[in-house]
Amino acid sequence: QVQLVESGGGLVQAGGSLRLSCAASGRTFSSYAMGWFRQAPGKEREFVAAVSGTGAILRYTDSVKGRFTISRDNPKSTVYLQMNSLKPEDTAVYYCAADLALGVVVSTPGYWGQGTQVTVSS
Repeated sequence: QVQLVESGGGLVQAGGSLRLSCAASGRTFSSYAMGWFRQAPGKEREFVAAVSGTGAILRYTDSVKGRFTISRDNPKSTVYLQMNSLKPEDTAVYYCAADLALGVVVSTPGYWGQGTQVTVSS
């Protein structure tokens, strides 16, 4: 079992930056691949980024490549999403997710946080 709590969302102007954090409970954080998803109003939830348990393997959706960076700090049981050059279309609720396999966390992770709102104004 793992519980996830996101923070760091907010309102930012286009071109600005935000860093999201996701704190995980449990003693086996490094065993879990971690990911970020987002859901914009009226749209389905979509995959954004993922990182393997060791941090060695990263995955991104095409629309955020070069702008977003996922990272993790295993001793702190925390995963981050650094978002730069934000666009209005990045506006969404961002969710942290976890599962034991990277291949699962990019599609149907078993554990979810409650979400944090990111709003990018034009």
